[in-house]
Amino acid sequence: MNFIRLIPAISCAILWIGLAGGLNSAQAQETRPEAGSILIDDFESYEVGALPTLWHAQYKGRLVPLTQSFFNENERVDVRREQRNQFARAFAKGETVHVNMENGADFEWNTRTHPVLAWDWRAVELPEGAREDQDRLNDSGAGMYIIFSIEGTLIKRPKIIKYVFSSTLPVGTTASYGKLKVAVVASGLDGVGTWQSVERDVVQDYRDLFGEDPPRRPLRLRLWADSDNTKTTAISDFDNMMLKQGR
Repeated sequence: MNFIRLIPAISCAILWIGLAGGLNSAQAQETRPEAGSILIDDFESYEVGALPTLWHAQYKGRLVPLTQSFFNENERVDVRREQRNQFARAFAKGETVHVNMENGADFEWNTRTHPVLAWDWRAVELPEGAREDQDRLNDSGAGMYIIFSIEGTLIKRPKIIKYVFSSTLPVGTTASYGKLKVAVVASGLDGVGTWQSVERDVVQDYRDLFGEDPPRRPLRLRLWADSDNTKTTAISDFDNMMLKQGR
């Protein structure tokens, strides 16, 4: 079992959920990039039921085109539509599922000019009994990864912040798995089934969690859902991912 160290909660000014619990599918559609913002994906360009092919699978450490071969009946990411709004749904039954976008190839992100990552998400079903601060129960119904860098000499490991929609942990909880830092920004304790908007100042979060400034150019983003430890089911929806300028 990995050793887990709970980190003091990130300051309330940074760890927050904007408009929590206040969006339905129609309202999620209305989200538009602000002046100076960069839209990463709103999933409107895909066919309903198709794979979000601007995203990629990871195979042997490399990002490769996303095809049906990477999924089975217990894991999938596809595009759904409700009330004229399209979004990505991640489904994992006793599995882990994720898709990735690479900075510099799929989108452009400089954290000095756009320190804020924003997105909408909705937990449809959270893995029962999961909690990110215990290795044997470490499943997340929804996760937004930022992979900042890969470091090490003999053993190379990525430095990651993983923002999660936790089944059981309250908003504000953080945990550390070495170079992987987990921050709970939404919780099943507050209910599921409603769209929530999240905005994170990732530069400040990185400083709080790693004690230093982040790289100017993170490597990639990853959408995530898993239920492999609890052997239950995770279903979550993602939409309107964008980068924003600092206040």
